[in-house]
Amino acid sequence: MEKSSSSASLESLNIAQTFFTPIHQATPPSPTKHHTKISVIGVGNVGMAIAQTILTQDLVDELALVDSNPNKLRGEMLDLQHAAAFLPRTKILASVDYAVTAGSDLCIVTAGARQIARESRLNLLQRNLELFRMIIPPLAKNSPDGILLVVSNPVDVLTFVAWKLSGFSSNRVIGSGTNLDSSRFRFLIADHLDVNAQDVQAYIVGEHGDSSVALWSSISVGGVPVLSFLDKQAIKYEKETLENIHKAVIQGAYEVINLKGYTSWAIGYSVASLARSILRNQRKIHPVSILAKNFYGIDGEVFLSLPAQLGRAGVLGVTNAHLTDEEMQQLRDSAKTIMEFQTQLGL
Repeated sequence: MEKSSSSASLESLNIAQTFFTPIHQATPPSPTKHHTKISVIGVGNVGMAIAQTILTQDLVDELALVDSNPNKLRGEMLDLQHAAAFLPRTKILASVDYAVTAGSDLCIVTAGARQIARESRLNLLQRNLELFRMIIPPLAKNSPDGILLVVSNPVDVLTFVAWKLSGFSSNRVIGSGTNLDSSRFRFLIADHLDVNAQDVQAYIVGEHGDSSVALWSSISVGGVPVLSFLDKQAIKYEKETLENIHKAVIQGAYEVINLKGYTSWAIGYSVASLARSILRNQRKIHPVSILAKNFYGIDGEVFLSLPAQLGRAGVLGVTNAHLTDEEMQQLRDSAKTIMEFQTQLGL
């Protein structure tokens, strides 16, 4: 993707030495200063929305793009590079060769096979499995100490696939899961109550899909638990109203896809928020797809979304949120739904 690397680097070095007068007896940079690098695999609408958001939020020193389409890849790289004067300084690389991802702190996988008309979900999964066999091993080889963040759908099963193919410990393999679903959930609740969405604490957990679970019992606004407050004040609320809000969350992505053909900006911001929490060691709580075995009574190696604390080591822990018996059963049913597809992959 780059022109004659040796001659180009020599040329720029000579110009730099002419342009600047060096500082004599300067000490080298601090060895504790960390050079951060993110690689994004797949430069479709989602991949580029993520890359663009990461750049504008000044999250990394180096961004590497990988895709199987060399022309689209080079075009996207150049388009971003041409915006350099308006962005924080970030080195942008692109290649069809996974060697460009070497030394990444975080590898974000957005590549995935698209569903063909009347194609079964299992057949789509099998095609994505073959694609991930080409993607995950070279990522793990080139960044053995990095973290994998899977965005490709169906995200829960593919995060499990990435874990198996990478050989990484489970805390370093994460799926974007219901992080965006929960953002939609918070927006709808805030809109319903006429408050700021940032003051709403609410989670969607389980599958990123139709069997997702809304944790109504743990919703709070400004620190006030909503449902228990309504009960104490003897204020009636319809369960149907709550269910309609959850349905709107599930249908949110479908509506955007029907209107504009794809989703991009919201998932771009969602994944950038995960990248920030991980790389900046924010220790923030995000509902993301993680290995759920032994949490909330879930048995078996299944990835689904739970409220997890994220930092430089990836998943640091899972919150011990109180779930009602109904929510606990719904979460286990969601795990069962994912397992039914997962077991058919033969991994």
